[in-house]
Amino acid sequence: MEEILDVENVSISFIQYTKGLNQQELQVITDLTLDISEGEILAVLGSSGSGKSLLAHAIFGILPENANLNGKIKYKGKELTQESKEELRGKEITLIPQSVNFLDPLMKISDQAIGHTESDEEKNEKKIKQREIFEKYNLGPEVDEMYPFQLSGGMARRVLVSTALLSNPKLVVADEPTPGLDEKTVEETLNHFKQMKENGVGVLLITHDIHAALEVADRIGIFYSGYVIEIAEKEDFTGDGENLLHPYTKSLYKALPANGFELTPGHQPLHGEIPNGCPYYNRCDMKFDRCENERPKLIDLGNKKIRCFKYEEGE
Repeated sequence: MEEILDVENVSISFIQYTKGLNQQELQVITDLTLDISEGEILAVLGSSGSGKSLLAHAIFGILPENANLNGKIKYKGKELTQESKEELRGKEITLIPQSVNFLDPLMKISDQAIGHTESDEEKNEKKIKQREIFEKYNLGPEVDEMYPFQLSGGMARRVLVSTALLSNPKLVVADEPTPGLDEKTVEETLNHFKQMKENGVGVLLITHDIHAALEVADRIGIFYSGYVIEIAEKEDFTGDGENLLHPYTKSLYKALPANGFELTPGHQPLHGEIPNGCPYYNRCDMKFDRCENERPKLIDLGNKKIRCFKYEEGE
């Protein structure tokens, strides 16, 4: 399978003012590395407020002006510049946003799904395609003339998914697509992603819902305090979690009610509180002396990756 997205050592920070005119740099994402191939679903799993959505904003070139972005983001082997991001977004790379509030409350659904057109001919062509895709997602002709406030939560979510597919994208980034949805609508949304995968589309699923990630993803990247600490295969989340590598990933898995509801003391460090060494140092039960002041690198183990000194050669 062709690799579609390659994120290499991406860091995102913000300049903040503290007392008076004093400035400080707040590091939110550090050394983020991951990749996605066509026909693959990669879930980035992390707690709410951990900065996961910034990855989506970086891919689309819509970070705030006070953000500093370092590292490389490649699409089909070519590094993305701000100009190429603007050219590709909404076409080969599309976003399914976190909130249905992204729908314009003053525009009819069909008009905002089609978007800007240069001629009546182009508008008619897009209208035909829009209707075909809407039908696949059980959105009848009456939906075209509705405004967002007239849609149910499930219908609004299907509109967002359908709109993202109008341009025949190669990569879809779904940013927290399931919060607030009932169980049936969540299942319906996840089935949409499975269909995209079958059609050869690469999907980056950004979520804090471990059940959703395990339902659809081929691989799962575990996001902790601004780092991807492990990328595991879906099959590793079975049994007693013996195939999971990082202690945080294991504790996350064992904290599920079905796996004993074993809770690990402590909390995930907030931005600005991350220790000099391993971000999981204060909660880890298998740490080395070097972990306190030395930060482990992400080790590539083929289809899996791990950020832990235990798996370095010689440890």
